Amino acid sequence: MQGTMKQTEIKNFSKEDLQDKLIEFKKKLKDLKMTHVISPLENPLQIKAARRVVARLKTALSNQEA
Repeated sequence: MQGTMKQTEIKNFSKEDLQDKLIEFKKKLKDLKMTHVISPLENPLQIKAARRVVARLKTALSNQEA
């Protein structure tokens, strides 16, 4: 699983792909947060990057529905 995704990559996905990726990255974000609580991550910016990807995916999904 990739750490980040660019907007150009995201806009090429179908609606089903966006939903799958959104679930995947939400799980990754949750896992990163949980791991960070237990013992600090070596690179806490991973959480920020995952949160941004989730937001990009949600935006692309809502744009396709509109």
